[in-house]
Amino acid sequence: MKQIVFESPSQQLWKRFCKNKVGLWALGLILFLTLIAAATLLLSWLGLPWPMNPNATDLSQKLLLPNRLHWLGTDHLGRDVFSRMLHGAPISLTVGFTTVIVSLSIGVLIGSVAGYCGGKIDQLLMRLVDAFLCFPTFFLILTAVALLGPSLMNIIVVIGLVSWTGTARLVRGEFLTLRETQYINAAQILGQKSSTIILRHILPNAAGVILITAVLGIPEAILAEAGLSFLGFGVQPPQATWGNIIADGKTYLLEAWWLILFPGFAIFITALAFYLVGDSLREAGEKK
Repeated sequence: MKQIVFESPSQQLWKRFCKNKVGLWALGLILFLTLIAAATLLLSWLGLPWPMNPNATDLSQKLLLPNRLHWLGTDHLGRDVFSRMLHGAPISLTVGFTTVIVSLSIGVLIGSVAGYCGGKIDQLLMRLVDAFLCFPTFFLILTAVALLGPSLMNIIVVIGLVSWTGTARLVRGEFLTLRETQYINAAQILGQKSSTIILRHILPNAAGVILITAVLGIPEAILAEAGLSFLGFGVQPPQATWGNIIADGKTYLLEAWWLILFPGFAIFITALAFYLVGDSLREAGEKK
């Protein structure tokens, strides 16, 4: 007798995602970038920056074209651009991943309570979401960072605290749909607590939507951090980030094009990879 195997919605989503070659290639690129960033961070902690110290200056080597020694050229202080880009990768990815954790924590909490409880609680929480949506997100982030001071922790907290609204609305919509299903009604009739129903029955079935939201939120955080660093409100020099490398290069745009091109391409390809994975997950979620 053939055994029937029941798969969770997350397992079904993963199986459908694996059939999308573009999504898999993009996921592989993300994993590769993450490994490179982790290795760079580990070597830096061990006092072995590779391929060279990203903050070491040598004015005799300033604004050199890409060559055998400096693969991506040097900046106006003679610092190796390739090394600075490698050491900027952990900053961008750290901001992306940790910001999403903060925004998901707030968005899932508010969205699940609003969607499950409904009524006046739902209306009150949604008006709170609407109030946050009235403000342009990036200018709100810029203002908050300017008041609190530019630091990695402040950037993560501020971006996370203002980017949860989309997650809250999506989770609320999913909860409104799932709470009307028969198995949720059965759990309520059996007298299970609301917290148990949310955590054990609804959230696992809403995991696909939450995952897609998380993946699509990472590149937005990376782009926000790059924008803040470019404007001088991000992580401060001499710590290298992709945004402040571009900021340093804007003065030398005509004579040192590599200071704009290579970090700009790194931001573009990283954001594109996350967007492709998120879009592939969305398509997999739509195929039932």
